[in-house]
Amino acid sequence: METRVQKWGNSLAVRIPRALASQIGLESGSPVRLSLRNMEPVVVPSPRSRLTLDDLLAQVTEENLHAEADTGPAVGGEEW
Repeated sequence: METRVQKWGNSLAVRIPRALASQIGLESGSPVRLSLRNMEPVVVPSPRSRLTLDDLLAQVTEENLHAEADTGPAVGGEEW
């Protein structure tokens, strides 16, 4: 597979063809690590960090907190 280096702002960019991206599990916004191996660029998908409950709860604010949602009357053996 061959592609071209293109200017992107003050940087250079290489587009990764969809077929190759799919094979290695990359999608838009995927974190990657860049390095050199024997003077050749290497792009490696970064492992996704797992968020903890504390990480997620820290993102809750008064602005994005929603009210209770009414799901209707009980339909089975629920006890409230």
